[in-house]
Amino acid sequence: MTSQYGELRAQLETLTTEAFRPELAEIDQLPTLDIARIMNGEDSTVPAAVAAQLPRIAAAIDATAERAARGGRLIYAGAGTAGRLGVLDASECPPTFNTDPEEVIGLIAGGPGAMVTAVEGAEDSKELAAADLTAIKLSAEDTVVGISASGRTPYAIGAVEHARSLGALTIGLSCNADSALAAAAEHGIEIVVGPELLTGSTRLKAGTAQKLVLNMLSTITMIRRGKTYGNLMVDVRASNEKLRARSRRIVSLATGASDDEIEAALAATDGEVKNAILTILGAVDGPTAASLLTDSDGHLRVALKAARAQSRPR
Repeated sequence: MTSQYGELRAQLETLTTEAFRPELAEIDQLPTLDIARIMNGEDSTVPAAVAAQLPRIAAAIDATAERAARGGRLIYAGAGTAGRLGVLDASECPPTFNTDPEEVIGLIAGGPGAMVTAVEGAEDSKELAAADLTAIKLSAEDTVVGISASGRTPYAIGAVEHARSLGALTIGLSCNADSALAAAAEHGIEIVVGPELLTGSTRLKAGTAQKLVLNMLSTITMIRRGKTYGNLMVDVRASNEKLRARSRRIVSLATGASDDEIEAALAATDGEVKNAILTILGAVDGPTAASLLTDSDGHLRVALKAARAQSRPR
């Protein structure tokens, strides 16, 4: 047992994310404002670390969007903070982009309960990751993103290895260079943010870096899939009063139409923002808008071009 932990301890000591910073050894003695300034300074270095990996991130997004266009799902897999960030990103896609809850999925080692309570040992099992992916019927059309700050978490590596064996697209997101996770994936993304303010507390800079990358993966994939019109969320699901108001504002920003025109368009399209915009800008009725968007795989610009072509004098 001692040798087992000794080996793991030796591994951790080689990781940048676990490095001890002697210059911060007295941080607990500092005034609160000074600690806050130090933390803020640390956080400000994260975007530059992400920027260094943008070409790799973009390549991973293009590959993901290609799979998604064929019906493939985006699946995140991680343990602890990394797993929670994946679940968070997945859960925000349905209200933002009107996706089916099964289109973007977050898997966390130990199951849903691990979102709020640590599940001991769950992150140490590659087999658990394979079982979780089997349970959701992983296919070769899907994309699996293994997330791990250290890049050595067995659950994340196991998810990527299992997915790759089935022909799925794989992305490994870690915060250490030369990580096992990145090596296991087809697309390795390593955001090296350096040692944390609190030694080994990867919910800090590493967590921020992961959040930024996951924002890009889901958002830009959805942009490529036609889920936006410019920078407007035209596929937003109006499930509450705030989103119903936002829906009307989006139609207004896209079309410049009057309030009465907007209400009529939304009524004619069962509240679907994208369809409503098409009825106004393309001068078509609700059913025609729906048909054009189906033909264009949901891409509003393509559907709008088709609508205008139809109305052009022959």
